[in-house]
Amino acid sequence: MKTTILVTGATGTVGREVVKALEAIKDVQVKAFVRDTSKAKALQWPNVTLTQGDLAKKDTIEKALQGVDKVFLLSNADQKQTELQGNVVDAAKKAHVKYIVKLSALGTSADSPISLARWHRQTEVEIEKSGIAYTHLHPHFFMQNFLMFAATIKKDGVFYAPMKDAKMSMVDARDIAGVAATVLTTTGHEGKTYDITGPAPLSFTEAAATLTEILGKTVKYVSVTLDDLRKTLHSMGLPAWFVEDMAKLYEFFSSGKAAFVTPTVSQVTKKTGHTFHQFAKDYVENFK
Repeated sequence: MKTTILVTGATGTVGREVVKALEAIKDVQVKAFVRDTSKAKALQWPNVTLTQGDLAKKDTIEKALQGVDKVFLLSNADQKQTELQGNVVDAAKKAHVKYIVKLSALGTSADSPISLARWHRQTEVEIEKSGIAYTHLHPHFFMQNFLMFAATIKKDGVFYAPMKDAKMSMVDARDIAGVAATVLTTTGHEGKTYDITGPAPLSFTEAAATLTEILGKTVKYVSVTLDDLRKTLHSMGLPAWFVEDMAKLYEFFSSGKAAFVTPTVSQVTKKTGHTFHQFAKDYVENFK
């Protein structure tokens, strides 16, 4: 008998990888919840059904949850995040969903100075009170976030960030998806929170050296100030709350306190997590 799993945010960095990981597991049927099916062509695998909907429209969530056993819950960063994800939790209760795995973030707490971390915790509490079995995933900074530096690396062989010389244990989104898929399809994870990091801490200077080796051209990292970051993000038209959240995150990352490593990936998936070197090799075309 197949287990049907709904994945929200299915076209995003992590959501796409979760769909891919689940699709390869026997006796799993995946429902990919997307707003625009024309942007989800890459998800059209044999065991995946595209379900069009919007987290702001409760009727579309209720329709998507028909016949669903479990939910992988994530959504884009949004000031309405708690409302949008809360709509899923409410609908999941009505649909008698058995299990919710929520993607949150490291440092999620009710008193965090970072808005997204507080909002994540609010939803976690709502899930915990729902009576539905759950697992919370708290991943570190994604290696795939390096793709935001691709344009300047291509053009000038340089990237800019307010990291100073600090190291942090970035994690590949594919490993986050591996943990999620394992948790969703095996037992013993209910009621747990997993902090997910990469296999080793790395500085951005070391990341630049790795990219230099793989690309065959010099790539340099230039440390900038938090105010420089704010100006850049504001110039991109990003909302003020998001700009401040990013500045506070980088303030923490650059303090050196983000270099810790957890064994979650290897313990849960029984596989070794991707190194930054492997990530850079796999995504090399993005930086050329």
